[in-house]
Amino acid sequence: MSEPANDLGPFRAEVRSWLEANCPSEMREPIRDEAEVCWGGRNYVPHSPAQKAWLDACVAKGYTVPDWPKAYGGAGMSAPQAKIWREELSRINARSPLNSFGIWMLGPALLKFGTEEQKVHYLNEVAQGKIRWCQGYSEPGSGSDLVSLQTFGEDMGDHWQVNGQKIWTSYADKADWIFCLVRTDKASKYQGISFLLFDMASPGVTTKPIKLISGASPFCETFFDNVKVPKNQIVGELNRGWDVAKYLLGHEREMISGAGGTDRSSTIGATLSKNGLDEPVLRAELAKFDVDALAYAAMSEKFMDEVKVGKGHPAKSNMMKYSGTELNKRRLELVMAGGGSEALEWDSIETQGGARPRNWLRTKANSIEGGTSEVMLNVIAKRILDLPGA
Repeated sequence: MSEPANDLGPFRAEVRSWLEANCPSEMREPIRDEAEVCWGGRNYVPHSPAQKAWLDACVAKGYTVPDWPKAYGGAGMSAPQAKIWREELSRINARSPLNSFGIWMLGPALLKFGTEEQKVHYLNEVAQGKIRWCQGYSEPGSGSDLVSLQTFGEDMGDHWQVNGQKIWTSYADKADWIFCLVRTDKASKYQGISFLLFDMASPGVTTKPIKLISGASPFCETFFDNVKVPKNQIVGELNRGWDVAKYLLGHEREMISGAGGTDRSSTIGATLSKNGLDEPVLRAELAKFDVDALAYAAMSEKFMDEVKVGKGHPAKSNMMKYSGTELNKRRLELVMAGGGSEALEWDSIETQGGARPRNWLRTKANSIEGGTSEVMLNVIAKRILDLPGA
């Protein structure tokens, strides 16, 4: 691969050499189930010695968050260098060393709005996999109208006392801390929300998993009963948490949109080939999906490049989220169609506990979580296409 005039070839060679020496062969195999994903956190137990070795090696180099500053646990890579890092990971089909809402969502928000003390403390813990976060946004009765949230933080002088409920809190029962939207002024809808951070082990915090149609329980109801939150655990200005929330939502939608590209180390046709693809209509649909997935990947790369140099349209994350979730739903529909009778099986070891139908059912939430597809289309129409309102 030819490099630009400023010659990043030596850097690519360095990264490639490091990966060959430090990424275990087991960490280059496809993830088979949720248990093999590394989320880190204070209760983290490595799935295997290889997973721990891979995480430790990346933490030591700042490679869990390569484009974060070194002071906050990153490697201080430039945007072109970080792109090369991603390309080289993809080249050897390497697993992500660390999955984290702290990396994907909270981290960018702290980098923009956090105090220096917050950045040094929380970002280093995130980068090292020492803290696992969940997101306290949605509430019962406040679906797409998030700013109508009612969880309230009362000013008690040296702390806030938080009472209320969140819902659809992903992995709340496994998280160490939560970044949470809390109303701190009831007089103003938009300017009365604050962005608070607090420990899920705090007295008064309880969670209740929600069982989905797939049989899994990745989401929870989360309850706050007189939870004490120190005053220094606010991100951004008091009552201006909506500014932080909107910025974070853009990164959440980028994260969700990533599911659409799937693992591009092999085509979906290759994945299903063992079932015998002798149905011409299905073969055509598989080929079309592979082309669309590659086009989506190219669009994603372009979008990320624009963001890194400060030229990304703020509403493009909505476009990416909509396209990515629709593509991911298509992918699992094809997996089901090509799976034959096995795709209907729910419990056997041979089908990994009915992974196909369970994953297919899980995708139905993609067009709801992180903002519904209808909301995404409205934003695209207004802010990208400049269409007039109704």
